[in-house]
Parts: sequence; structure tokens; C-alpha cells
Amino acid sequence: MDTTIQSATVIDSTTDFLPLLGTDYIEFYTGNAKQAAHFYKTAFGFQSLAYAGPETGTMDKVSYVVRQNKITFVLTTPLRPGNAIADHIYKHGDGVKVLALKVENATAAYSETINRGAKPFQAPVILKDSSGEVTMSGIHTYGETVHVFVEREQYNGIFMPGFREWKTDYNPAPTGLLHVDHCVGNVGWNQMNTWVKFYEAVMGFKNILSFDDKDISTEYSALMSKVMSNGNGYVKFPINEPAQGKKKSQVEEYLDFYNGEGVQHVAIATDNIIHTVTQLKSRGIEFLSIPQSYYSNILDRVGTIDEDLEPISKLGILIDRDEEGYLLQIFTKPIQDRPTLFFEIIQRKGARSFGKGNFKALFEALEREQEARGNL
Repeated sequence: MDTTIQSATVIDSTTDFLPLLGTDYIEFYTGNAKQAAHFYKTAFGFQSLAYAGPETGTMDKVSYVVRQNKITFVLTTPLRPGNAIADHIYKHGDGVKVLALKVENATAAYSETINRGAKPFQAPVILKDSSGEVTMSGIHTYGETVHVFVEREQYNGIFMPGFREWKTDYNPAPTGLLHVDHCVGNVGWNQMNTWVKFYEAVMGFKNILSFDDKDISTEYSALMSKVMSNGNGYVKFPINEPAQGKKKSQVEEYLDFYNGEGVQHVAIATDNIIHTVTQLKSRGIEFLSIPQSYYSNILDRVGTIDEDLEPISKLGILIDRDEEGYLLQIFTKPIQDRPTLFFEIIQRKGARSFGKGNFKALFEALEREQEARGNL
């Protein structure tokens, strides 16, 4: 398949029917939102921002909102069983439910996508309080994941109506995480092209990069992937599907334990990956282990880099280069007991690709974890 990286601005803004301003927030359905918020503050350096629950008039669930620079996570837990949120957690475990996208007009975004075949999740609704108003709408995508369109230009409150400011004495220092770089979805056998067509037809995205099972494989497992990008390049959604191999791939393991399709990992950008990863490790975040042999000739492959190789190799950070520069990346182990959702930390030094040169080392590291779990 073609692995040429095309321009990120492949759709002229004057013809983009779904102009996106970036990721507004990511909402996780979790078994205990209060404890999850403490985890993201302690381990990742997020700060307390907002809260909604019975005290604010929301009687069936609680949500804690944490933020670091341009990254906003919403952590939501149901207060009773027998509802969609509780059922989602029972089926999938903790995971991403909502990839919320910032738009100028949530009503138009809903109409445009529905008219192109999207399944409705939430018709446009206007939420108001003394700080202004937020308009929201939403559509379904792969599995039970949804996109919510958020229009908030007329709002100057802490997060959105229905939430109050959440102040705490405990606020660990940030770790240098800046913004969401991309979010990767795992879909079932032979479903990747279905969802590629969905993002093309329904949301106006373009396939800017493709990998087949020859690009992403080891002796034992393989997968295929296509990277979808919106017109201005602010939002990127790689989509993975399993490929035939001798043993079970990481995508198959995910689908088994998540009980369906969903978000595999969230990639978060930093401008100093050595500092960020050092901080995360000191706070208990575990990363995939990369053998030191990976670094023996790495500079011959990627060329000169600005950073000192010694701390990079000590931390297990991967390096790759494309036509426009290089990138540094590292992947956490799953952050819950099910081997499903994990995070990628990435620093781009010009590169707009996704680390093709690291696939083999990364997959072998993932396979070592799968083997230890008895799932390879």
C-alpha cells in the first residue's frame, strides 16, 4: 500500500463541510470516577477543573473533569445499575465513550453528517447557565464510540452548563502533556475499509497514510491500519483491524477483552518527552520495555537528533524519521486490568508520520506482554 504522507491540509477550508477546531474533550466511562480522577491527577499531572453530580442537579451519574494544557478528560460513573453507562462499563470495562470535537456550529455539523448517513446519537441541544450557552450534538461511530460536536464560543464558564468548579487542595504538578495528537480505534475483521469510507463520506476526512500487514507484522502477528485526517489536520483517527498471523494479534486481544470495537489508545503530545516520561515513570506509569539492542544502530537509521541518546535509551523511547523531520514516541502498558486502553506519549520534531520504523520493536514488546498474560 502507499505509505506516502500527503499534505495535512488536503481539504480547502472553503469547501470543508465539517470544519473542526480540534479535540474538545475525551469522556471515559469508568467504574469509579472519583478514584479515576485522582489517578489522572497523580500519575499524569492533570488538574481539577469541574464536577457534575447530584449536588449540581445530575441525579443519575457523576462526572469529574480534569485538564492539562489543551487536554480535557471527563470521567463519568453511573450512580445506579440498569442504564446505558452502567451497561457500557459492565461490557467493556473502563474505556473511551466520547471523542468530542470542537466546532463552530454544532447544529450544522449534525445536519451535515446525518444527511451523509451518520447514525444519530444526540440531536442538537442548547445548554445554558449564567455564563452563557453551549450547543452539543452527536453521532455514532465504530462500536459504541460516539463523536459529540461541541459549540462553545458563547460560553465563558469553567467547562459547560451543569458543571460547577471543582477546587482541591491536592494538585500535583503537570508533566508537560500539551494536546491530543491522535486517537486510534480498533475495529473487527474486514471492517477497516468500512470505517475509512464512513470518515470519508460522512465527515469529509482523507486517508493520509496506510499500512498493510507487511508494514505492521512480526513472526507471530500482524494488523492493518489507515490514518484518517480532517481537512485542517487538527483531528486524526488511525483505524486498525486484525490481519492473519500465526498467533493472536494485539488488536484481536483488544477486541476479545473490550467485547467489541473501540478506542485502543490516545496519543498525547509533549515538547520534552524525556522530562515527561521521567515524570510519568516516577509517578507509577508503566511503559512497554524496549531491548537495548534497538539503540545499537538507531542513529544510523534515523540520523542526527537534538536529544542525548543515553536518557532516551534508558527510558525506552522510540525514534523514527520521515521526509519532514523525526519523532520520539513511547507507549504505556494498559492503564486498567483489561488489556485494552493505553496511552502514547509523542514528541514531533517536524515529522507528521506515525513511527513506521518502530512497528517491529513495538509489536515485539506488545507480544511479550501478551505472552505474559497468556493471550498470544
